[in-house]
Amino acid sequence: MTKSWREDIAGNERSRLIRWRHENTVTRLGKPTRPDKARRLGYSAKTGFVIVRVRVGKGGSKREMPARGRAPSKMGLVKYSPKLSQRVIAEQRAAKKYIGLEVLNSYFAGEDGRSKWFEVILVDVNHPQIRSDHRISWIANAKGRVRRGLTSAGKKSRGLHHKGSGVVKNRPSIGAKDNKGK
Repeated sequence: MTKSWREDIAGNERSRLIRWRHENTVTRLGKPTRPDKARRLGYSAKTGFVIVRVRVGKGGSKREMPARGRAPSKMGLVKYSPKLSQRVIAEQRAAKKYIGLEVLNSYFAGEDGRSKWFEVILVDVNHPQIRSDHRISWIANAKGRVRRGLTSAGKKSRGLHHKGSGVVKNRPSIGAKDNKGK
């Protein structure tokens, strides 16, 4: 009995995720898993561009237990969700591992029951090919984009993807400092 193409794709995806589970949290790749998506987000297959796959755990986080004494039942240790999306967390982990590179963008690569994987596009801002290319040379002056929430995922987390009336209070972002000096 032959498999349908859907079963074949599902089987390939399953074996791929099993392989990814045994890799490090941040893994450098030779080429993107989804080249069409990477190209749309600004990736070029030339030196100066680096693709990294990052694994992020799914589910809520826990607060640390107190070092001593009893723990009240209503202390609130579980069911905390992070303030940032998993994609932003993946970008931050990639930026932390590759200090000399700047994050351009990222995209979803796959998920299983415990983890999600994102592929992050990093750019070497000091590379001559990057500095001479007028389409990407702007990134040399944009230091720390991930930490400042300036990537696409960061702007989405800050609520800046909406336009029009009614979203004035989102800008610069809800959590930004007040500019009036109060």
